[in-house]
Amino acid sequence: MVACQIEGANRAGRFLITCDHASNHVPDWVAGGDLGISPEDMARHIAYDVGAAGAARALGAALDSPVICSHFSRLVIDPNRGLDDPTLIMRLYDGTIIPANRYIGADEVQSRIDWLYLPYHAALAELAAKRADTVIIAIHSFTPRLRGREPRPWQVGVLFDHRSDRLSQALMTQLRAAGDICVGENEPYAGHLAGDAIDQHALQMGRDNTLIEIRNDLISDSAGQAYWAQRLAPMIGRAVAA
Repeated sequence: MVACQIEGANRAGRFLITCDHASNHVPDWVAGGDLGISPEDMARHIAYDVGAAGAARALGAALDSPVICSHFSRLVIDPNRGLDDPTLIMRLYDGTIIPANRYIGADEVQSRIDWLYLPYHAALAELAAKRADTVIIAIHSFTPRLRGREPRPWQVGVLFDHRSDRLSQALMTQLRAAGDICVGENEPYAGHLAGDAIDQHALQMGRDNTLIEIRNDLISDSAGQAYWAQRLAPMIGRAVAA
C-alpha cells in the first residue's frame, strides 16, 4: 500500500519539497475506491491541489532537492491536518457532500490514519532528518474562486506562522520585487494550523520553512508547472541566502 511517492531522495540540495495534496487517488479499500461524488468533483480542488504535484516535482529538480508527494486524496484523509482536527476527514467541502465520509465510523477513521496518514508523515520525517540544515518548502495550489465567493486575485500566496517567518518574509520580498506577481501574505488561507504538516516537521523541529500556494489555473499543465518552478527556484535560493 503506497501512501506517498518520493522523487530524488538522494539529491544534494538542502531543501525538502513537500506536496501534501498531490493526488486525488482513492485506494480501493476505501469505500470500494469511490467516495460517492462525481468524477467532476474528484477533478476539483476539493479532492486534491490541482497542478501542485507537477509544480513540486519541477521545483525539486530545479533545486536539486528531494520531493515527497502524497498518494491519496485529501478527501480520504488530509495529511495537512492534526489528528485531532475536525477537518481531518471532510464531510462537506465547497458545497459538495462526501457520502463515503458522512457517517464514517471510528474503525474506518483509524484505518485511514494507520495506512495512509502515519506512513506519509513517517516518510516525510525520515527525509527531513537526512540533513541538519533541511529547509521545508511546502507546495499547494488554490482555486481561483470558491463557490459563491469573490474571485481570488493572488497568483502566489506565501503562508507562514509568525514564530517562524524568516524565509517567508524574504521570499515575499523576492516575489514582490519581480513586479509582475500578485502576492498574497497569508492568503488565501491563514498560515498555521496546529498539528499541520509544517507544524509537525518544521516548527516543532526548528527548521526553516515556507508554504507556497499557487493559483491552480496557472499550473494546470506541465508548461505552467515548469514556468512557475523556474521562476520560484532562484527566488527561494536568494531568500535563503538573505
